Amino acid sequence: MMNEDLSWSEARDVLRKWRDDNERKSDEVVQIFEYCLADKVKKLGNEKLIILEQVFIAALDCGRIKLAEDCIRVLISEFPESLRIMKLKAMLLEALERYDDALDVLESIIKRDETNAGSRKRKVAILKAKGQIGDAIKEMCDYLKKFMSDQEAWHELCNLYLMEGDYNKAAFCMEEVLLHNPYSHLIHQRLGDIRYTIGGQDNIEIAKSYYAQAIKLNGNNLRALYGLYLCCNHIALSKAQIAKRKEAQKLASWTLQKITEITKKSKGKSSNLTDVSALEAAFGNLEIKSN
Repeated sequence: MMNEDLSWSEARDVLRKWRDDNERKSDEVVQIFEYCLADKVKKLGNEKLIILEQVFIAALDCGRIKLAEDCIRVLISEFPESLRIMKLKAMLLEALERYDDALDVLESIIKRDETNAGSRKRKVAILKAKGQIGDAIKEMCDYLKKFMSDQEAWHELCNLYLMEGDYNKAAFCMEEVLLHNPYSHLIHQRLGDIRYTIGGQDNIEIAKSYYAQAIKLNGNNLRALYGLYLCCNHIALSKAQIAKRKEAQKLASWTLQKITEITKKSKGKSSNLTDVSALEAAFGNLEIKSN
């Protein structure tokens, strides 16, 4: 059914279902509102304001600033002191790139409610958008003092430290994420990448352990396989004990064979990714580059 063929009640029900299912569908939300509900807002009853909020966020996603301004104007008139509406206002200012004004609004929210996690996160996002990575790190650290179990915040702090080239602190943050998701092969792989980037014999050994665990959790993780190969290759060529070097050589050979099997399955039997130079061309360098 086309959006313009929906009755206003059907359109309302569709938007309600998307909210309940936590589906964003910004383009469709804007289209349904404009075709079916824009001139029937008063009929929405108790759902009027929640639909306007849904449309407001969808409009920002689609760059429909005028529509977003119309929605927020109605919301502010209904709830002028609402912290939730003030946060939406800050999002609009952020979309208009009026970052300082948005920060002022968020600061006023935080002063009224220090436990408002969403506003604190938006503040970090704005500082990051302005290129003030040091200030963003400070704000995120302050946030984590109050919300220590927020794994997404730890992950973001890790990314911020990586942007600054502070790999040791980034590794600490990712280890905090690992505490919440010990069975995630991607987190083990990420920690392996960071330790490999730091370099040095000890960090290569640690990276090797993380890559091995990532492969144990997901044997098809090519990046972890390639990382394990590079770590083993480094150990085999180092001044480590002979037994450790031989073990690394065997593991590197197994890893290379495993990578070849996976790439042949995905690309067909004609694939010839069997030598190290071809693998490096296929996967690139594992080191994390700071901006």
